Amino acid sequence: MRALIQRAEGAQVTVEGDRLGGFTGSGLVVLLGITHDDGKEQIKKIVRKIAELRIFEDETSATDNNAPILLISQFTLYGNPQKGRRPSWSKAAPSKVAEPIYEAVAAGLRERGLPVETGQFGAHMKVTFTNDGPYTLLVEA
Repeated sequence: MRALIQRAEGAQVTVEGDRLGGFTGSGLVVLLGITHDDGKEQIKKIVRKIAELRIFEDETSATDNNAPILLISQFTLYGNPQKGRRPSWSKAAPSKVAEPIYEAVAAGLRERGLPVETGQFGAHMKVTFTNDGPYTLLVEA
């Protein structure tokens, strides 16, 4: 599992012009990629990392700040562009595997008391935000 975690000032996700989620103020935008062998262990690890990483300016975490999170499914984090001109998606888990894991990560963050908004799994989404810092980390579980 891969999470691209970005500290942001305001964010939103839309599908076909309809706003599905987002936040104002300081929070995190998390793009989540899932591979074939991800399961409960990876879910637990990535939830802990997203919630507890001390990445805000005052060295606090999302949990410390009750920071909102916009969680977006992102299979392209497992794209491999090394051969030819088309990326290979073979390392990305298929939807039937990835969607329940994505939902479990969102639920795990909510269980920690964090406000979580999501996009629409599998949809063509438009995600807009202002990267604060900029501050971006790639975490693998």
